[in-house]
Amino acid sequence: MKQLIAALGWIGVALVGAAVVLRFTQPDLLEWSQRLAIAGLVTTLLYTLGQWREIARSFQGKNVKYGSMTAGSVLLVLGILVALNWIGNRQNKRWDFTETQQFSLSDQSKKIVQGLTAPVNVKVFHAAGDRRRFEDRMAEYQYLSSQVKVEYFDIDGSPIEAQKYEIQQYGTIIIEHAGRTERTLQSGEQDITNAMIKVIEGKAKKVYFVQGHGERDSVNGEARGMSQIAGALTSDNFETATLALAQEATVPEDASLVVIAGPTTDFLDGEIDALTQYLARAGKVLLMIDAPDSKGSPNVPKLIAFARSWGFEIGNDIVLDASGLGRAIGAGPEVPLAMTYPAHPITTNFRVMTAFPMARSVVPVESGVDGKMPQAIVQTSPRSWAESDIRNLFATNSSTPDPGKDKTGPITIAAAVSAAAANATPATPDAPSPEARMIVVGDSDFATNGALGIPGNKDLFLNMANWLAQQENLIAIRPVDPADRRVQLTEDQTSRIFWLALVVFPLAFIGMGVRVWWKRR
Repeated sequence: MKQLIAALGWIGVALVGAAVVLRFTQPDLLEWSQRLAIAGLVTTLLYTLGQWREIARSFQGKNVKYGSMTAGSVLLVLGILVALNWIGNRQNKRWDFTETQQFSLSDQSKKIVQGLTAPVNVKVFHAAGDRRRFEDRMAEYQYLSSQVKVEYFDIDGSPIEAQKYEIQQYGTIIIEHAGRTERTLQSGEQDITNAMIKVIEGKAKKVYFVQGHGERDSVNGEARGMSQIAGALTSDNFETATLALAQEATVPEDASLVVIAGPTTDFLDGEIDALTQYLARAGKVLLMIDAPDSKGSPNVPKLIAFARSWGFEIGNDIVLDASGLGRAIGAGPEVPLAMTYPAHPITTNFRVMTAFPMARSVVPVESGVDGKMPQAIVQTSPRSWAESDIRNLFATNSSTPDPGKDKTGPITIAAAVSAAAANATPATPDAPSPEARMIVVGDSDFATNGALGIPGNKDLFLNMANWLAQQENLIAIRPVDPADRRVQLTEDQTSRIFWLALVVFPLAFIGMGVRVWWKRR
């Protein structure tokens, strides 16, 4: 009988241990883990009841003192553990010590999640045994906001729920908010955050890329095209389209934003009038004008005058940078790098480098124009200048600043302005007054496919687009792919590791054990 009671104690410990292991290694078998834990506790309780005589004897004589001290110590430790668990459930804190913060959400994801005012329900449909991968990712979102509710469904174990959402593939994530639903088949942060943006924002905003004057093509996948930026806009819940303004005569009513990316020929008077009328009804324009050509003559004077009417002074120059920062990306002084961003909603907490191949200066008119007061948003280094002698620069491929003629750094190459719209009324009585917004950048190359390898170029463009569309909640640094840390081994190195790990080291330990045994014998 005593042997049976003693065995119960070991069985109870084994059952509880198995429950703990199952809980952390097989999350899908949570119900079995709970059953094992209950069985283990019941078995341990039976063992304790079977040892009641020994327990009662420990409270007799001198054993009472030591037993009381032991019991008090146990209760104290249990109390500390309960207190720590209670505090941890309410005041939890996570730290990410990886170099690239790969286990932390990006600024944009944090901004989206922390700004939630209504529940976002996430349903993850996974394969059996694959739940932990999704739990690790979704825990980051739940940690930031109690509004994020997550449910996990084994597709094979929950066929009714899977059929309800027409799930066809393992790893499908359904996101629901305010009666809207989005889905993604990828578990990366960028994919989940993009789906959240779409379900939260609702209807996509329309971005028109003007064509007909040699502008950058939003569907061109080559280095000088802008297909990648168009794709990034789609991820931020925009819809892109092209606009032949000369044929349409007016900007479409559904336009949330008009992009003019590096025209090589000037606009017609009718097109300038269409842009003016569009801004009067709370339109938004992103105007990117490239540097002058080798002749040094302004090739788009009407567009430059149009920008001047909104308070932007576009220089007939090329910005050069003598700081040497361009060497970091293999570029010369004609590719100024910017790391100075004056205070503006577009550049709040923006601390990444941007580069502008062959840019011109865009300076806000000091006293403004008709009440329009642009603000600088991007500036080059103090060692840069705006070279005005274009012909000499192209002829000699070198230049030095002329203090009497050239602007000295830092040089503003992008500025933004907002103004009350003349012909627009609020959608609802309590809505803010509609605004016309405009950004002018002295370069369009920074947003082309070939320049998006620069760390901040894409983020800066998307921040501009979201500010223009009055989606300030989306202005932030976006998720980046984790760095590839794989170690590449040659065949010889792999062979050495194999022999060392599986042959040399084990034999060495066995030899040491045999030697010790032989000496003791």
